[in-house]
Amino acid sequence: MTAGGINKVYPTAEAALAGLVADGQTLAVGGFGLCGIPEALIAALRDSGASGLTAISNNAGVDGFGLGMLLSTRQIKKMISSYVGENKEFERQYLSGELELEFNPQGTLAERLRAGGAGIPAFFTRTGYGTIVADGKETRQFPDGHWYVLETALKADVSLVKAWKADKAGNLVFRKTARNFNPACAMAGKVCVAEVEELVEIGEIDPDHVHLPGIYVDRIVVNATPEKRIEQRTVRAA
Repeated sequence: MTAGGINKVYPTAEAALAGLVADGQTLAVGGFGLCGIPEALIAALRDSGASGLTAISNNAGVDGFGLGMLLSTRQIKKMISSYVGENKEFERQYLSGELELEFNPQGTLAERLRAGGAGIPAFFTRTGYGTIVADGKETRQFPDGHWYVLETALKADVSLVKAWKADKAGNLVFRKTARNFNPACAMAGKVCVAEVEELVEIGEIDPDHVHLPGIYVDRIVVNATPEKRIEQRTVRAA
């Protein structure tokens, strides 16, 4: 139990998603490539059978792993993402018209998520002006002489994130580059579920070391031994 009497800790990833996920939802999923992805929660989402999903995520995993599992089962109808070059099934579905895609420059995607979590409805950015990224969007010239594109904020029904450590109040610590999109995804969701490798008691994490306050985290599940698969393993011939 937390100091406020609310138990945020769930015994399994399946239990952590119970009553949260449903057909047609929008989900924000943390990770960069396969670094910092909530492996157990993605597998539990697949097993939930929820379909018609919109996934906001920098990548779409790889074939058969990460969000790639949900593409294989046709549970995702639309991706809002930045880089998808490691996933052949993604490519096949998109080119055949089976999958909707909203491409974003990587920094724009991060800022759209951050804006969603901060309650900012939209913002102007120079990125993408004069390209297909700006098609159908408002553009405006500012006094600095440059043209800008209006980008809207992103919000999600549910956020799935991965952290290294949490206390029982949901305060999170991320490890190195695995922090990536996770804090922004967490803040952009109405409900946030965090998958962590280590769970400690409240007060055991130095407040100065907290990367994401527990106010943004609603449920926690421990996955002490994630696979942490390498996205693209490159070796040198002997």
